[in-house]
Amino acid sequence: MRANNVIIVGAPRSGTNMLRDVLCSLDGVATWPCDEINYIWRHGNVRYPSDEIPAERASESVRSYIRKQFDWVARRYDAHTVVEKTCANSLRVPFVDRVVPDAKYVFIYRDGIDATGSARLRWTAGLDIPYLLDKVRFVPVTDLPYYGGRYLWSRVYRFFSRERRAAFWGPALDGMDDLLEAHSLNEVCALQWERCVDKAEEAFADMPEDRVVRVRYEDFVRQPAEELSRVLSKLGMEADKAQMHDAVANVSSRSVGKGRAALPEDEVARLESLVGTTLERHGYR
Repeated sequence: MRANNVIIVGAPRSGTNMLRDVLCSLDGVATWPCDEINYIWRHGNVRYPSDEIPAERASESVRSYIRKQFDWVARRYDAHTVVEKTCANSLRVPFVDRVVPDAKYVFIYRDGIDATGSARLRWTAGLDIPYLLDKVRFVPVTDLPYYGGRYLWSRVYRFFSRERRAAFWGPALDGMDDLLEAHSLNEVCALQWERCVDKAEEAFADMPEDRVVRVRYEDFVRQPAEELSRVLSKLGMEADKAQMHDAVANVSSRSVGKGRAALPEDEVARLESLVGTTLERHGYR
């Protein structure tokens, strides 16, 4: 029997990892043994200039390849539910939905200024070899030369960059090079958050309500047991109280406000002006 598929959608640093780990701690729920599988999602579109891949590029061969990867997880871990989390998918929900049309979605969102403060640290982070090796295992063999070249360029760029940042990180937006040229790194992080949230909301507005569960990060970390119960109910999944208690045992609200606090007040004001419409729509301004 084919497993149920659950796709977690959210901007970077919005609790997507936390939510995936919570769900995958439940019996019969599994995911890939690495952080994200953007390499798999982009197979067949590896040279498309951004992660905003349109639905019409989900050809039959692309759909078949990606679905086989979902089936591999279900078989490998004897799972009745496969959970997938790749932040870039928030930019291409219609493409994802054409690949896995039976999936349900969990859309998690967070204060964009908090997310910005956290994302900047990832843009400027050093090399994490174990993390990289985990992900390389799931790069399609034919795509390895392309990604190898991009990765080398990114590390060289960081060495010479005035901001000590990588050449790229996180979801690649349309016009990303122009954005990086015209905006500060904090502003680019805020614009990544905004585009991810806006594109996801736009796509989910056209979907039946029973296929999408919306989760406010701040609510989840403050009331994890109650929020997990609500999410499972919406997804049609079951778990006993002991399982749910264990699943959220390590969930903490310590990061709420941390990203904002790391930024000067004038910088927060500038970012709020830049992405204020989306912040306000979600109750963060």
